[in-house]
Amino acid sequence: MILRGSDSPALEPPAGQQGPKLHALGRARFDRSYRAVEAFFTAQADVVPAACWAMARRFHGGGRLLAWGAGAAASDAWHVAVEFVHPVIVGKRALPALVLEEEPAVRLSLLGRPTDIALAISPEGDDPHGAALLSQARRQGLLTIALNGRGAGDAGADYRFAIEDDDPTVVQEVQETLYHVLWELVHVFLEQPGLLEEPGEGRSVSHGLESLLYPFLGSEPADPAPVLADVRASTLRKAADVVALRAALWERHASDLAAAARLLSAAFLAGRKVLAFGNGGSATDAQDLVSDLVAPPVAGWRPLPALDLTRDTAVLTAIGNDVGFENVFSRQVIALGEPGDVAVGFSTSGESASVLAGLERARVRGLRTLGFSGSGGGRMAAAGLDLCIVAPSSYVPRIQEAHATACHTILYLLHALLDA
Repeated sequence: MILRGSDSPALEPPAGQQGPKLHALGRARFDRSYRAVEAFFTAQADVVPAACWAMARRFHGGGRLLAWGAGAAASDAWHVAVEFVHPVIVGKRALPALVLEEEPAVRLSLLGRPTDIALAISPEGDDPHGAALLSQARRQGLLTIALNGRGAGDAGADYRFAIEDDDPTVVQEVQETLYHVLWELVHVFLEQPGLLEEPGEGRSVSHGLESLLYPFLGSEPADPAPVLADVRASTLRKAADVVALRAALWERHASDLAAAARLLSAAFLAGRKVLAFGNGGSATDAQDLVSDLVAPPVAGWRPLPALDLTRDTAVLTAIGNDVGFENVFSRQVIALGEPGDVAVGFSTSGESASVLAGLERARVRGLRTLGFSGSGGGRMAAAGLDLCIVAPSSYVPRIQEAHATACHTILYLLHALLDA
């Protein structure tokens, strides 16, 4: 869906064979993403429910999730934390989660408790720092989970999920889907009181009310087999939903992804930069895009200038406190944006006031504008942007996962243009 501002030049496909070549490259990238998701969740369909059950027992016992991300995966750690603390599903409880940012081993030694969960994320197969952190966590009694790339060892983890793909952007997409699924399905077990005691524990006094509310549980633990089977089936259904949504996005926006790559290519060749922003999980999407531009994860990609408008806490809190949160991005666009730059805004609903204000300010100041939305596009789709990529879903985690694949595909097309 291309929505042009009145003063924006048309974004037409280039002459010759470049258009078909970009289309073929984009299609191949989407196909690779499909295959990776299907292969991973088919192989891990039994392990995912077991990990969710173990996590639910820790949360039930007062534990917290302590997340850490290596390198580019730092934004994924923040994404994990916001999903657990600020659930997007109405009625689901907020679960405690922290990010071990700087000096994670020190923070773990100070903050980690035996009831907690340690989650380490890395795009690499061999992450010695993450392995050491998880080994430390196990010594402290934490449940440990590792998300790694191809060829990972045991990583010192109770649960290890290795994504068997050589492309770090594909690995990131599968990891994002995985931690969304872990978050979604841990709530299934939290709704089953009879399954929440750690092995060897008896039912405590605090379960007296449970016995009144759930008399069918009796004094014996519930049988986990039916729940595990249901969660296994749900895991596979969610993977199928992920693939179906990405296929729908490709069908709708294949030409727009190429147009976005051409827009970015023209800006970078003219010496301009990207400014990216969003809120919550969409803020981490902006962080991931900027990281991939400035510190490319794929061999042969050149570093490109980009700014993440979500990271400067002093600027964000100053603007939010003094003139209102809806202005946190527009004020930064005024200060940092220049004509010809590209403003990239993420909003799963297309209705975020701060993102819309940032994109509108960018458009007025002569920046090119690219939006990523979900559902029907919301107000973002009618905001006169140069391009708006809409993931056709109303479910936030699936939208964010589709945005990740769309962004990574645009980057592949961008670097193909820059190297042509």
